[in-house]
Amino acid sequence: MTQGAVISGVGVVEPLPARRVPQAVDASLGPHAEEATGDRRVRALRYALGAIWLLDGALQLQPFMFTRGFVSDVIVPSAQGNAGFVSHPTLAIAHLMLADVATWNALFATIQVLLGAGILAGTRTRRASLLRLALAGSIAWSAAVWWLGEGLGGVLAGASPLAGAPGAVALYAVAGVLLWPGDGASAPLLGSHLARALWAGSWAISAFLLLEPPNQARGAVASVVSQAATGEPGPVRAMLAEVAGSLRGAGPWLDSLLALVMLGIGLAVALRFLPRAALFVSIVLASAIWVFGEAFGGILSGQGTDPNSGPLWVLLSLCMWAGLGGQATVRVPGAHAASTATDLLGQQTG
Repeated sequence: MTQGAVISGVGVVEPLPARRVPQAVDASLGPHAEEATGDRRVRALRYALGAIWLLDGALQLQPFMFTRGFVSDVIVPSAQGNAGFVSHPTLAIAHLMLADVATWNALFATIQVLLGAGILAGTRTRRASLLRLALAGSIAWSAAVWWLGEGLGGVLAGASPLAGAPGAVALYAVAGVLLWPGDGASAPLLGSHLARALWAGSWAISAFLLLEPPNQARGAVASVVSQAATGEPGPVRAMLAEVAGSLRGAGPWLDSLLALVMLGIGLAVALRFLPRAALFVSIVLASAIWVFGEAFGGILSGQGTDPNSGPLWVLLSLCMWAGLGGQATVRVPGAHAASTATDLLGQQTG
């Protein structure tokens, strides 16, 4: 009798249906085993994070980034209006960079390209040690840039989440945590209480920022859209100018409504109350913010250092969506099917 079959009560050999067990049960199946749907999703999300880091590196290689304008127009403004522990080191680094902007910028671009390549290579080869190293570097670099290069995303300076607060680079770090590989599971933190807390907390910060006085002024949303149009190509600038004009008379009710939506998105997923509907809304909202509030992250202007927060919110939404699916499974052949046959045979003869 072959493995994976059982003898029925009348002596007929009947095939056993395949049994599905947690992926961590048999590590000897090797790379040729059937991939679980959950594992494929996690790998796709890691590929996306690695690709975004490569895009960051490419944007850092734009000609503008090798000029003093990168320091005066990008680094220095992040210190304005911020607390001393943010502004003082940021201005010190800006002063240091002015001595040789090209070298510093080349270093920044190299780090970002290496992070992206490391995440992609670790995902492609399934080498957990390489992937952990790359993700750890991603989290550490994100934290350093968020503090010293982005002024904590403007969180302490009343920045608007419609313009990118609390900072795209902070969301890189959150994504790195959620996609961290485990020993027996592809990404054990997806769907965890920690993941839901990070998700809800990030959206709560965004909602709080929209309720800050600078963002409650009449025409605040229109102002964000108008500022996003600066330096953009003609068609994009014209589109944003038209949108800003239509929003110019909007009062604080619009910011308050958006704050309520953001808070609801965070809580709905954290409490598992219609989470997929909330995640769909988050993807739509993030896409709208990316287009109208962030002007595609400024990547068409030649001065954007990253795609801004919109794509990262979408990536985090997809991470949380993957976490709703539960633990990934693989089909177990051979020995496990044989043990199942033995168990069922014992039950029937008993």
